[in-house]
Amino acid sequence: MHRQIRALLDAGHEVTYVAPFTYFNVTPVMGLRAIDVPREAGYGRANAALRRGAKGADLLIVHDHALLRALPHRRPPVVWDIREEVTPRRLARAERRHHVCTSSVVPEATFVSASPPPPGDTRVVHIGRLSAERGVAELIGLAERLVPHGVRMDLIGPADPSVRPMLRDAQRVGLLDWFGYVPSRHALRMAEGALAGLSLAVPEVPGVPTKVLDYMGRGLPVITTPQAGPLVERIGCGVVVPLDVDAAARAVLGLKDDPVRRSAFGTRGNAEARLRHHWPDHAAAFVARMEAWAGLAAPAQPLTV
Repeated sequence: MHRQIRALLDAGHEVTYVAPFTYFNVTPVMGLRAIDVPREAGYGRANAALRRGAKGADLLIVHDHALLRALPHRRPPVVWDIREEVTPRRLARAERRHHVCTSSVVPEATFVSASPPPPGDTRVVHIGRLSAERGVAELIGLAERLVPHGVRMDLIGPADPSVRPMLRDAQRVGLLDWFGYVPSRHALRMAEGALAGLSLAVPEVPGVPTKVLDYMGRGLPVITTPQAGPLVERIGCGVVVPLDVDAAARAVLGLKDDPVRRSAFGTRGNAEARLRHHWPDHAAAFVARMEAWAGLAAPAQPLTV
């Protein structure tokens, strides 16, 4: 909403947004055509919503692989904008049928704070969807290890139904604070001033998880599993660990005891994010690519997605 859709609206295009607005208690912004759907819509409802949304559209952009199986028969060109873990086989199959937008097509980016507060020493934060594949068990185990050392964990994001009982139990006994879904702009502000941002998973999707760039943009040291390791190590903005509670705990406590090091990590990450991953610097390229995939004869034509 705050990056892609806003860029398209600002470029003068019409946008229809199919999303579970009621479930998340979100009011669509002005100028946006909204189609509300249930959070766990079945094939029939998803197909009907996409048929309605794609009617008269020049392009259909989807962010969930499951929606590729619910596409309407009559439809415009389809873009799968990957926001999830995906196997190489699934990626190759999608590329034969649709346009695929990865970080190599449009770089991952965030909204970078010009002057974030320095990292603190009393809490760590995780932004993004929570699932077993995204290391929920390890996050809860880490929270348990950190509580005796005066470090709390903030989890900001929705969770898969299968892991919600674990999260509620952990919150009830005081191990962590789980805030559920929070709009992106608010989530980024909530993260500021944390000791570190966590990315404890090993997804197969190519590229750097957006949450890592979010942490960098807010001046937080990054503690990540190896997927983002090359970026973090090259910049010197955090610590790379295996998907292991003990290793993650050592990384957090090491930063807690070293304010100079965590401040340097935060400063380097913020500078790199400002230089290469600030969304306003990439918005025009995203819009141009969507216009090209829609087959517009001239950039001035309105694009409806």
